[in-house]
Amino acid sequence: MLDIFRPAVAEWFASSFPEPTRPQALGWPRIAAGEHTLICAPTGSGKTLTAFLWSINRLTADAPPAGTATRVIYVSPLRALAFDVEKNLRAPLAGIALAAERRGESFHDVTVGLRTGDTPARDRQAMLRRPPDLLITTPESLYLMLTSQARRTLADVDRKSTRLNSSHTVISYAVFCLKKK
Repeated sequence: MLDIFRPAVAEWFASSFPEPTRPQALGWPRIAAGEHTLICAPTGSGKTLTAFLWSINRLTADAPPAGTATRVIYVSPLRALAFDVEKNLRAPLAGIALAAERRGESFHDVTVGLRTGDTPARDRQAMLRRPPDLLITTPESLYLMLTSQARRTLADVDRKSTRLNSSHTVISYAVFCLKKK
């Protein structure tokens, strides 16, 4: 199952967890194949890591081409952001970096940005100048970005690299897409 990931990612996962959860085992092959995937499972079953890990796998493999903007967006309700970022993004990135170093593999240091309604103007401006590789945002902030100059920082996001967390987010995103038409 872990053979779809680069060796450093697989090593980190195997040293951190006894085995993939059911959502991970069913979701990763489809996500890796570029399919639209809905992971529906109880809290604590690994849904967020299921969504993040394939993106982490891709982003840490190689540095982005020069001038590349944000490549992955993760849309989540505000209440879940801090926990999701720490547990399912920063910890895996640190562990995968160590595994890559031990293995002598290349590792691109992934930049992560957090954009919410509370993001100070100076931080929003910094994201315009140097967009993060992976942006974590709320549905409301995504809407504001898409209707402002910030939308140019999202030009390199592949539709298959957008992760939505929770039915609230899916509904908000769908409403936004309908309004956009």
